[in-house]
Amino acid sequence: MRIAAAFIVAGALSLGATSAAWSQAAAAKPAATPAAAPAPTTPAPAPAAKAACANPDALGISRIVEIDTTGGPGFGFEHFKQLDFLRDKEVVLTFDDGPWPHTTPAVLKALADQCTTGIFFAIGKHATYHPEILKQVAAAGHTIGAHTWSHANLNGKKMTEQAAKDEIEKGFSAVKWALGSAPAPFFRFPALQHPPAMVTYLGTRNIAMFSCDIDSFDFKSRNAQQVIDTVMKKLDKLGKGIILMHDFQKHTAEALPELLRRLKAGGYKVVKMRAKAPVETLPQYDEELLKSVKLPTVSTRPISSVVKTVTE
Repeated sequence: MRIAAAFIVAGALSLGATSAAWSQAAAAKPAATPAAAPAPTTPAPAPAAKAACANPDALGISRIVEIDTTGGPGFGFEHFKQLDFLRDKEVVLTFDDGPWPHTTPAVLKALADQCTTGIFFAIGKHATYHPEILKQVAAAGHTIGAHTWSHANLNGKKMTEQAAKDEIEKGFSAVKWALGSAPAPFFRFPALQHPPAMVTYLGTRNIAMFSCDIDSFDFKSRNAQQVIDTVMKKLDKLGKGIILMHDFQKHTAEALPELLRRLKAGGYKVVKMRAKAPVETLPQYDEELLKSVKLPTVSTRPISSVVKTVTE
């Protein structure tokens, strides 16, 4: 299948900005005032100053690219060859299977300490278990996509086409519920299994697909050092690429601070990928999610029926 897409390179940002400030700066620039326009009666508020990065040696972000997901473009040379947009020594950091307690926050801290960013492909069920952690990912300025509802292998022998579509759509609806807003139309297949019918389907849904260039195999690693060694060996050979890791994995959370320092020392630069527009979830899946999943709810009972003074 021929997958058409366009990506727009946004302006490069300095290495000394925090991830939140990068997101704000890229999202809104004041329009230039026409020469003939009268002066405003009250002065316009000054733009908020960028917060300085606490780490003067931070890895940072070299540039931001915006992805038009029309037609379902594919990224990552392991499966998709058409869109080679990374320059030499550029990497995209990606993390699958979160959000998860302890490990996802540790990954967020490591990224924040280096004032850099990643794409998080969240599992729908995990998003409903830990919405507060996924909100932290969004608040830090990272891009969030989906990784199915339950991490099912969509290429499995017993997986019907409809069941595979349900896994995809329910996953996006769950991430949307957890965030309170729609995520990016970015999707990664579990185990990088790409059934052709689902590749075609995602194209009709205008959802970009992510494979990878460098698989950390962190889920097989015995310790943090093995994660670092695997990534750097492959990266030094290829010279650039989309790196696949898992914020669900303990060894990845432990390895990330040193791995980021190694990337900086090796002259590598991080590219942030964001979507031109959020995903459009399907209403039937949004509704089904609320019906079928025991999501956290807030009691509507009056306080008198909940709290009773027994002694004073």
